[in-house]
Amino acid sequence: MSFLTAELYPKRLELVSELVPQARTIAFLVNPNGPTTPRALRDIALAAAAKGIQLELLKVVTEADFEAAFASLEKRGAGALVVQTDPFIDARTEQLISLAARYAIPAIYGFRQFAVAGGLISYGVSIADVYRQVGVYAGKILAGARPADLPVVQPTRFELVINLKTAKTHGLTVPQLLLARADEVIG
Repeated sequence: MSFLTAELYPKRLELVSELVPQARTIAFLVNPNGPTTPRALRDIALAAAAKGIQLELLKVVTEADFEAAFASLEKRGAGALVVQTDPFIDARTEQLISLAARYAIPAIYGFRQFAVAGGLISYGVSIADVYRQVGVYAGKILAGARPADLPVVQPTRFELVINLKTAKTHGLTVPQLLLARADEVIG
């Protein structure tokens, strides 16, 4: 099972730049030690260059790095933030949402849980759908299929979740076209 974490960064950059079109500099909060980081950096850098957006990297490797990274956003001129999907980063949902609110930075996350917990916007695979697919795979194996004979499965359902309450606190008006594409609007 693949979660397609690295492949979705160009889309997340596109979505947050659509939500915050005045942002000419967008920061990318990243764990440089993550296994998907090299591909994520390459893909988001290419997408940023194609859109004429300056990309600022915010590297976090320890708990203390998060506060310093957010504190540097204003100095870097970042108008929005893309948060890497990485176990080290994802485990800090409440901290990230709190920091984004305190530093008034519109941020996009990789999983629905962030928008539900008060984050601005999320775009990524449906975790429920991925687990359902894992269950189907487990059923096939229990029925006698050899794991080596089964293909790698990629997610087919992606979720765009927008939190209108958070958008309002950032003074953002969510474009109607973006709202129409959302799978869920919290509000």
